[in-house]
Amino acid sequence: MENYFNYFTEIEEHFQRRRGTILLLSTLDWALIETWKGAGIPLEAVLRGIDEAFDKYDQRPTKSKKVNSLAYCAQAVLTAAEDMKEAAVGTGGNAQGEKAAGFDAAEIATFLRGNAERLEKAQLPEREGFATGALARENARALREIAEDVETKLPRLEDLERRLTVMEEKLFAALLAVTADSELVAVRAEADRDLAPYRRNMTAAQVEQLHKQYVHKRLLERCGVPRLSLFYMH
Repeated sequence: MENYFNYFTEIEEHFQRRRGTILLLSTLDWALIETWKGAGIPLEAVLRGIDEAFDKYDQRPTKSKKVNSLAYCAQAVLTAAEDMKEAAVGTGGNAQGEKAAGFDAAEIATFLRGNAERLEKAQLPEREGFATGALARENARALREIAEDVETKLPRLEDLERRLTVMEEKLFAALLAVTADSELVAVRAEADRDLAPYRRNMTAAQVEQLHKQYVHKRLLERCGVPRLSLFYMH
């Protein structure tokens, strides 16, 4: 793929093409993509897995239900990733097989400033001993400073992505600490309901990681906190 940071967009569009109709991805779907990304599963493996899952679905004599979630493809994606990994052994190939092509500096700067503005408007809960609002404002200032630096000289995308990831992890940790237990229980119950139909297609480790990503994404959405990673530029 031309740009590894199009990971999310490529997967979404490929899934929609194979399904045949436009379907907005759910919180579960986005959390699953984040899980694949975090596990280092190559984009090519995900696309192959989606194709394999739909090819098998198309061969079924009866199709009473449409494929409504990426989770349907989860096991096929893991199999494709393992196949690619095995094929790379002994060939000197890189299992990742992806290179992060550069974005336009102006595009990155716009993305960073947009996230800074959204952070300043985010409705973050407060709790004694946890200055979540101050942390959000501090990160907003940092994003604007990074945007100025990017316009002067574009850094290595891997280094920039690493810094943005650390910022987001700190925000999430603070948000998790100040969120009421009742709200966390409700979000976890929601995750359990959405995951229930697809558990048999996933490993226990994948279910656990997906559950964490689901809660992560839902809490950030509730407070209007943007995703800072370059993966969310598109």
